[in-house]
Amino acid sequence: MDPIESVEYNDFDISTSNAHYVDHGWKKVVYPKRNRKQKPATDLTATNGGKQNGNAANGGDNVFRSLEAQAEDRRKRILAAAKATAFTDSDDDESRSKRRSNGYDFDEGYSEDDEIAAARKKEEEKLKAAEKKKKPKKEKKQPKVSLPEAAAKIDPSNLEAFLIEATESYGAQPEIQLMRFADYFGRALSGVSSVQFPWVKMFKESPLSKLIDVPLSHVPEPVYKTSADWINQRPIQALGSFVLWAFDCILTDLAAHQGGAKGGKKGSQSQQHTSSKSQVAIFVALAMVLRRKPDALTNVLPTFRENPKYQGQDKLPVVVWMMAQASQGDISVGLLSWAHNLLPVAGSKNCNPQSRDLILQLVEKILSNPKARTILVSGAVRKGERLIPPPSFEILVRLTFPATSSRVKATERFEAVYPLLKEVALAGAPGSKAMKQVTQQIFTFALKLAGEGNPVLAKEATAIAIWAVTQNVDCCKHWDDLYKENLEASVAVLKRLAEEWKEHSLKLSSSPSDTATLNRTMKSFRLKNEEAITEGKGNASLYKEADKSCKVISGRLSRGSGCLKGTAITLVLLAAAGAAVLSSNAEATSELKSLMDSLELHQYYNPIITALKN
Repeated sequence: MDPIESVEYNDFDISTSNAHYVDHGWKKVVYPKRNRKQKPATDLTATNGGKQNGNAANGGDNVFRSLEAQAEDRRKRILAAAKATAFTDSDDDESRSKRRSNGYDFDEGYSEDDEIAAARKKEEEKLKAAEKKKKPKKEKKQPKVSLPEAAAKIDPSNLEAFLIEATESYGAQPEIQLMRFADYFGRALSGVSSVQFPWVKMFKESPLSKLIDVPLSHVPEPVYKTSADWINQRPIQALGSFVLWAFDCILTDLAAHQGGAKGGKKGSQSQQHTSSKSQVAIFVALAMVLRRKPDALTNVLPTFRENPKYQGQDKLPVVVWMMAQASQGDISVGLLSWAHNLLPVAGSKNCNPQSRDLILQLVEKILSNPKARTILVSGAVRKGERLIPPPSFEILVRLTFPATSSRVKATERFEAVYPLLKEVALAGAPGSKAMKQVTQQIFTFALKLAGEGNPVLAKEATAIAIWAVTQNVDCCKHWDDLYKENLEASVAVLKRLAEEWKEHSLKLSSSPSDTATLNRTMKSFRLKNEEAITEGKGNASLYKEADKSCKVISGRLSRGSGCLKGTAITLVLLAAAGAAVLSSNAEATSELKSLMDSLELHQYYNPIITALKN
């Protein structure tokens, strides 16, 4: 046959024969890569003079057999490599099918190096994917340690040495000393997990009787004593700052717990895990400070009342716990804190039963002390501040004597603690300037409560108002100013005062000046009553009722005054023997005149002096 010409069309070789060769429209297409692989066969053909039959054909068959053998060897080596690298058969089939779909086969121009590179690349990709899927190694769980176990390991001598070093290092910075103190317990108790000290749940569910000893009941006595002795030497201002700092830390952790609870269980657990180590130490350090130096709490009570950050029902359990710790050191501080900060909360309309119960638990715990009455009544005024000031006492009266329809479960508990608390609220040095101010404040709110239309409350308020008048007759002057505005209450007070005159007359007539003050007040009331009755005002009936009581009181004052006058005259006459001395002594004569004026005996002064001179 004639030689074949080779023509290229778009990377394909199309072989054509001479013109006399009839191909019937068929063309032979050969892949260029195959031609490159088959160069040895082409060379062989060229050596035989370009012949394709006979020996040339046999030589070509041998070449193809050799190529097939090489391809088979390559295939075996690739399969072995694939097995060695832990590739699955399905991956190999997929790769082969992918190559075949692209027009390649093992024996069709795909080199051994390409196969190995592809296998390595695929292996690397698979290893990377496996690493991504691989779960992170779990951290080794530390053994759980309870608070008593961790606290028992604290060495008092080591703690003492640490505190000495902290004091020397930060001599002029007591606030930092106290933070270092908390730091020590933070490290010592770092093994205590949130499971061992779930303070949020504990404060929410435990009664105060159990909560009050948390966490100090687990701290050994030598450790507490070492800490308390050191705390006792810190300035009170620094201790107050530490109390605020510790409270801020606790509230931050509380907010994290609340946020975790809203965000889901997982978040809550993670928050507890991260915060528990420090919180246990803060509670320990704070409890020690409050018990050893209760005044650290009284210094920050105004901040608690004024800063909204420290207010709210959710923060109340922590506040009550802090006050309970201070009351363990001094029950007077506990009651003062309760009356100034918690009683107003209990009296607010927004106070729920749970919060009111917690507030009552604290005062019940304070008053359960066997020496409570002696300590609280004798120390009703602490460093110039009353344990139960008049505004707090007013709230207490309202809570104890609500309208019958407004009674709640807590009312009986308030009634139980009221007698002793009332005694503390009314205690003080009679006649002192401070006590006179207190009695006037108490009289003002008592008169107001007596006219609110609640019979139970009015009865108690009337009794309190009369007490204020007997303790400080100057309240009558204030009463005169409030008379018309509080007419109904004034009627109730006057009526009861007239009915119980025997009980109160000794105090009201204890001195001529007090008697004169009360007498002038009754006269002023009678003038107001007559004026209102004459004008025919709508509440004239109340003025008439008040006027009756005023007449009774005035009459009894007159009888008592008459006795006093007779006694005074007798005393003056008995002094006639000293007329010469008195008449010659100007100072003595002036004192005599003042005495007679106080007794309303001024009309007798001149005759007596004349008689003495004669």
